[in-house]
Order: sequence, then C-alpha cells, then structure tokens
Amino acid sequence: MKRLAWVLLILCGNQVIAAEQKIETVEVEGRRINLVGEAVSASEGIVGQQEISLRPLLRTGEVLELVPGMVVTQHSGTGKANQYFLRGFNLDHGTDFATSVDGMPVNMRTHGHGQGYSDLNFLIPEVVSQLAYKKGAYYADVGDFSGAGGAQISTTRSLEQGLLELTLGEDNFYRVLAMNSLQIGGGTTTVAVEGNRYDGPWSDIEEDLDKINVFLKHAIPLEDGQLSFTVMAYDNSWNSADQIPSRAVEQGIIDELGSIDKTVGGESSRYSLNANLELGDWVGSAYVIDYDLNLWSNFTYFLDDETNGDQFEQVDNRTIYGGQLAYLLEGALAGRTMSNKFGGDLRVDDINEVGLYRSQARQRLGAIRSDQVTESSIGLYWENRITWTDSLRSVLGARYDYYDFDVDDKTGININSIDLSNNGGTSDDSISSVKASLIYTFNDEWEGYISAGQGFHSNDARGTTIRLDPTDGSVIDSVDPLVRSLGYEVGTRGFISDRINTSISLWTLELDSELLFVGDAGNTEPSRASERNGIEITGYYHFTDQISLDIEYAYTNSKFTESAPEGNKIPGAIKNVFQAGLNADFSSGWFGSLRVRHFGERPLLEDGSVKSDDSTIWNLRAGYRMSNWVFKADVLNLSDSDDHDIDYFYASRLASEPAGVATDDIHYHVIEPRTIRLSMGYKF
Repeated sequence: MKRLAWVLLILCGNQVIAAEQKIETVEVEGRRINLVGEAVSASEGIVGQQEISLRPLLRTGEVLELVPGMVVTQHSGTGKANQYFLRGFNLDHGTDFATSVDGMPVNMRTHGHGQGYSDLNFLIPEVVSQLAYKKGAYYADVGDFSGAGGAQISTTRSLEQGLLELTLGEDNFYRVLAMNSLQIGGGTTTVAVEGNRYDGPWSDIEEDLDKINVFLKHAIPLEDGQLSFTVMAYDNSWNSADQIPSRAVEQGIIDELGSIDKTVGGESSRYSLNANLELGDWVGSAYVIDYDLNLWSNFTYFLDDETNGDQFEQVDNRTIYGGQLAYLLEGALAGRTMSNKFGGDLRVDDINEVGLYRSQARQRLGAIRSDQVTESSIGLYWENRITWTDSLRSVLGARYDYYDFDVDDKTGININSIDLSNNGGTSDDSISSVKASLIYTFNDEWEGYISAGQGFHSNDARGTTIRLDPTDGSVIDSVDPLVRSLGYEVGTRGFISDRINTSISLWTLELDSELLFVGDAGNTEPSRASERNGIEITGYYHFTDQISLDIEYAYTNSKFTESAPEGNKIPGAIKNVFQAGLNADFSSGWFGSLRVRHFGERPLLEDGSVKSDDSTIWNLRAGYRMSNWVFKADVLNLSDSDDHDIDYFYASRLASEPAGVATDDIHYHVIEPRTIRLSMGYKF
C-alpha cells in the first residue's frame, strides 16, 4: 500500500488548514425527502449518505441494494462486476439496468465479458452523497439499458470533516480510507483514497485482492449554479473462487469453499476525468474514461479441451468519450404551469481491443476472436410537464437514439483454424421511444400514478456484423443492434407526518425476442420474447429522528411469451425478494443497523424441473462515536448461512470423469461464511 503514502501525508498535513476553514456541508436526507408532487412514478426514490453509512457492505456493488427489490450477488472473485437481479431479470452484470456516477456511464457496451458490464469497484462508498433510482422505462433522460430502470449516483462536493479510517477483518482483510475537504482556489477540493487487501475464506486459494481507489473533486460555486471537476483512479487485481459443480462437493473432490481451476482471476483499471456544470436552467457534463480488463474464467473445466482445460481469457481495453446537456424551459399553457426539458447525450467507445482467448493457467493458447471496435451513439430527448389542476399533472417524454457500429476483426485465422476476416464491418440502427405518466395528488400526503414507456438495450457491436461462428465456422445470423422493451405500471406513494414514506406499484415489462451475442463464446444465441409483471411494496418508518425501520417486498411473475418445447419459464428469474432493516443513530454516540435480505427460489431450466434454493442473509453493523473517534464492528452473514449466492444449471466435465462425457449439474457459489470486520476512524 505504498502508493497511498503521499496522499495520506497531504491529507494529514492539511488537517490544520481544514480545521480553520469553514467547509460547506450539503445534507441529503434520502428516504426522508418528500417526493409527493415531484416524482414521475411510484418506482423512483432517493437515498442519502446517512443511510449508506449505516449499512454494512461485504462488497462495494451492494450499494445498489439500496434500490428496492434489487439483489446483488457474486459468482466469482471480489474484483469482478457483481451479478444483479431486479424485476424478474437476471441482469447478469448489468444489462437492462443503467447505472451512472456523476453523469459517467458505468455500463460497458460491447464488453469483453458481457453486454452492459457494470463494475462499481472504482467507487468509494463514503464519497457517495446520493443515489437516485428510477425503475421502469418511463423517464426520457434514461436511454440504453433502460428496460428495468436505472440508478444515478452522485458524489459529494464537500465533507463536513476529514476522516482517517482503518478496517481489519478475518482472512487478512484490511482497508485504509483517508478523505478530507479543503478550501482551495475559490472552491472546495475533496480528496479520498482507499486501499483494500483481502485473501478471502476460500480453502484452496488466496484471493489476493489488491485494490486502490483515488477520488479528487474540485467544486466551484457560481452565481447561479455550480461547476465541478473530478478525477477518479482505480486499479485492482485478484484471484477468483468461481462457481463450482455440486457433484464435486458431493464426491469429496473439493469442499464448498474450494475451486476446480485455481488459476482464474482478473486485473482491471479505470481512470476518468469529468466535469459537471449547473448554471441556471442549463445542466451539462463531459467525461473521458480509460478502462482495462483482463479476466480469466473456466466454467466447464475439461468439457471442450480435455487436455488443456476450458479456461479462457477475456480482454477489454478502451477509451470512452461523452457528455450530456439539458435545458429546462419554464412557461405556461392556457394559464397552466408548464415546463419543457430538452436534452441530449453523446457517447463514443473507442475500443482498442475486445478479445477472447483460450488459455491455460493464464497463458494464452490462441485467439478465438479479437476485434477493434468504435461504437458511437447520440440521444435526443424532450420531456414536457404540465400542471392541469391543483391535483392533476402530466409528464410526456420522447427520445431518439442513433447508434453506429464499426468492427475491425484482428483475429484472421483463429485457434480453431477458421478465417474470421469477414466478421468485421459496419452497421447502424436507430430507435424512438415514447414515455408518459399521469399523476393525481389526493392531498399533501398521497399521490397516485399511471405510467407507461418504451425502453431499449443495445447489443454487442461484434454481433451486428458477425457472419461466422468462431467455434465451428458455421454461418450464423447477426443480432438486432437495438432491442425494444415496453413497460407500464400503476402505483401510489405516501409521505405521512414526516415519519412514513411508502409506495406500492403494480407493473408489467415486455421484452422483444432477439439474438444475443455471447461474450463467453464469441457467437450468438436466440432469446425469446418475454413478459414480467409484479408488485412492489416499500415502507420506511421513522419511529423517532434516531430510529427507523425499512421494509421492502417485491413479487415477480416471469415467462417467455413465445412457446417452445423446453418450456416457458425464464432461468434465473426471482419470484420473491424481501429486505428489511432496523437502523439507529443516537445522539449519545451509538449507531448501527441490523439487516436481512431474502431472495426466493428460481427456475434454472425453462421447464422448471431444476430450481435453485432460496437464500437468506443477515448483516449487522454496530458503532460508537466518541469525541473525534469512530469505532465500528461489522458482522457479515451474521447467522453463518451456507446458502448460495447464485446457482446455474449447465453441462461440465471434471478431469476425473470419462472422456467425451458431459454432465448436467447445478453450479453454485456459496455465500461467504460469517466474518467480522472492525474499524477505527479519526475525524478532523
């Protein structure tokens, strides 16, 4: 962790300066914000840093579990993007849920591992000031990956106090965090540095996680707004304990914390520079992101290559440029209050290499395919809001998105002796979307919503020009570049006596059939049209200003709408999700949170003949503030559950099994055993 030393010295050296200067404090109340009169649907909300700080987290990506109904798990190493589940979607690593940080997209399109790959490991949870979520496709400013919704994460502009914190835990876990705000150059400069090491609980590998994050933001107040510049840097490496076959545990080959291939893992980095401007009725941002990933995986072991094994390496090296600009025009229509918001966004992914290689013990054996890609998009949107009466208002939105794909195949003759030189080329597509909501305000405390909207997700650029399957050379069809979704819901929201914040929504989401590009194989596979519908209920009750209870329940029914002999159930679609937490933050100095998350069984095959078990996990945080000191204890997986983080059903072959024999089996990743982490922090 020597890389932290210089930043720590700067932060500590400026402690006296910070103490002598008044730092602007921005307070975000999160769940206690009254959205009656502001929200577009019953499925949007805001979460503040106070709630985030009380929540015990095993992994950074779990901040998205603050979105009601969202489940965040992992089937691989800590450094890999999480698995996300929401509204009957197994979102894989992010498809159909759009995530951004300070206006920068997190979802990676045409990604080496999977479309929409959303890795949040570059985020320091303590610098998040607000998480605003919007579920459904009813919001004109949300474009790609918008089927199930999106989350917009904002980072802090200033800190009330500086903080030095050290966290120690089992399995050689340690984390160092340093953060502070200073008055420099007519504005506020906030610096945060995080270093994290972790070996994990695995019985036959050390995860050897080595992560560092740096955050630097300079915010300048303007006469009618705010201007900020942010630099973020992230570097990480890790070994993975991937999902394992049930039969290997049952036969005593490994235990539940064991591995079949002990050489998988990854390396990743992300460096970004972005600017955000709020000036009167104008809001804009611009960004540039440099991103790298090398990821080694092996899910089938010795099924395809009985000699060298089935390990493969996925490579992603890119630079992303882009930005957004929006203008709000206030006015009137026939004496009725009206606003029109006009906006646009631009994004260019300059992908130097997106590749798939066969490997053994992280050594390349040959390329399956390797491409250079330029993917560009532009989106334009308009949103109109009219207050028709004191009780009735409407929101109407429309957007247009255009995509251009340019794929340059660099593979030539691949490891399977197939000439892929014709798999490159160009393609383009566009899509128009309409969204609308009608809102009726019953009184100061209750509001009802009817919402409908079209959304979409983009497909991998390589799939739009593909002609030959790189595994066997067969002729295959190209994918649909942009795939339509349609959602609608009715709901209600209540905000009562500044104590109760509740919402109920009944929703439906339809997704068109499509061919999908499969990043793990470099080819395509069909996906049928589907429909998901459900109900979501949330309740947040503040007994006092110091004690609160939150309860969230989501039920989803999911099915393919096109019949097929194999069945119509959607593998991985969760039917029941329940989360609850009891939170306390006392003026005496004590604070904490006890939380439970349950997600139910789900089909692993289309006919429902194989299902996963349900899963429940409890987490606890307890802490005490004394003068400038803060002490915390996190007990993660409090009940020491051996439930599964995730389950899949597919064929694989172990080295000890007969040649040419594929065995269908449940492959799973167990929840990490109970672990205790202790933190000591000093505020200045």
